[in-house]
Amino acid sequence: MREVRVVAEDGEKLGIMPIREALMLAQERNLDLVEVAPTAQPPVCRIMDYGKFRYEQSKREREARKRQKVITLKEVRMTPKIDDHDLAVKARSVEKFLKDGDKVKISIRFRGREIVHKDLARQRMEELAARLESLGTVERPPRVEGRQMIMILAPRND
Repeated sequence: MREVRVVAEDGEKLGIMPIREALMLAQERNLDLVEVAPTAQPPVCRIMDYGKFRYEQSKREREARKRQKVITLKEVRMTPKIDDHDLAVKARSVEKFLKDGDKVKISIRFRGREIVHKDLARQRMEELAARLESLGTVERPPRVEGRQMIMILAPRND
């Protein structure tokens, strides 16, 4: 006959007893016998209302999910020949994304022979990062991947 350590619903230790006796004790109180520590010697069981326990646990998980912030990755595309005014417009949209708490992927696509002017594209990206320094940090510096240059900005968490 296997024995278990039994704990009452209020946390009071009832001692070590055979499983059958523990089950009868739980039934007398109209509660369930739940194994909480199966690896202990002897295993620990608790007398509790299992349905109520599961409900409260799912309620806590829902609350935790509500408080969780999901970070999304927004993308802003440009070309290496972007004008100053257009860059300012893009900077405003990036600023909005960063204020909302989203990460921003800034990509410059090279068409045709523009790939020769990677230095201009890097300069534009660094200019944009400098404008937004108060709101975001450069998580990944400008890097060429195929026919585009990519930089990722993350919101500051000050």
